[in-house]
Amino acid sequence: MDEFDVVVVGGGAAGLNAALVLVRARRRVAVVDAGDPRNAPVAHMQGFLSRDGMPPAQLLEAGRAEVAGYGGEIVADRVTGIDHGFAVHLAGGRTLRTRRVLVTTGLRDELPDVPGLRERWARDVLHCPYCHGYEVRDRPIGVLGTLHLGLMLPQWSADVVFFPHRTELSADDREQLLARGVHIADGEVTGLAVEGDALRGVELAGGQVVPREVLFVGPRFVPRDDLLTGLGCATEEDGRVRTDPTGRTSEPGVWAAGNVVDPRAQVVTAAGMGSAAAIAMNADLVQEDVRRAVAEHRRTAETVGAAGRAC
Repeated sequence: MDEFDVVVVGGGAAGLNAALVLVRARRRVAVVDAGDPRNAPVAHMQGFLSRDGMPPAQLLEAGRAEVAGYGGEIVADRVTGIDHGFAVHLAGGRTLRTRRVLVTTGLRDELPDVPGLRERWARDVLHCPYCHGYEVRDRPIGVLGTLHLGLMLPQWSADVVFFPHRTELSADDREQLLARGVHIADGEVTGLAVEGDALRGVELAGGQVVPREVLFVGPRFVPRDDLLTGLGCATEEDGRVRTDPTGRTSEPGVWAAGNVVDPRAQVVTAAGMGSAAAIAMNADLVQEDVRRAVAEHRRTAETVGAAGRAC
């Protein structure tokens, strides 16, 4: 059975940055990554200082190399369970024993049930203006049923159409949209019009197609937190796992960082959360190391004293 100070579950920005901080603190660390990052369909990430426009896969490749360069172990596998104590069981049959656990397994985006959305996801069906708005500036943009996106996106384009779909808009909602210069296309959205592998319009019930080149959608964020809840970590009223500012959960020795506990965290934010968690975990381990050292020191002193008295 392999022994580690920290096992990080999830090899995205949060997990790798945490591992980097910990291996530089000379901790023995393993990062277990199943290889299915949330942003895999995205060609480039934006808004990360010095990494703006970098493909996400390139960032992760660089991160894995940095962690491994300091002696960290990157394990390509999936965690199937974690026992209290902690034994981390992998799908491939290996078991890792660790003193602390950091879960950075992210989330999945649950899209509205509209034909074609999943196929165009992260291409011309998008969700984050801060991640993709600049790249689609001044183009005909649609917004599917998410009011705050409809009110925000006129910053990037003067041609925005809001599709309420199944969302009930109040009179105030409509007034705000119209005041922002947003057109409203009522009716249920039934699909997307795609030509030449590009979005050309949004189809409404009755057959009308509203020309659009980009569609913003507000997905439902579903955290991949089964490992955390399985360990008994307490949750907030909205169901998210509760953490303190460092990522510490209610369960001793268990931390969480990134989108698994904060759906709003972008890549750069997640990396920072990983760093904060790593520093807190190392401090916690130091406290344990000190307690063990003091206990051993006292045992040694008692043994030496007893031997002296026997002479």
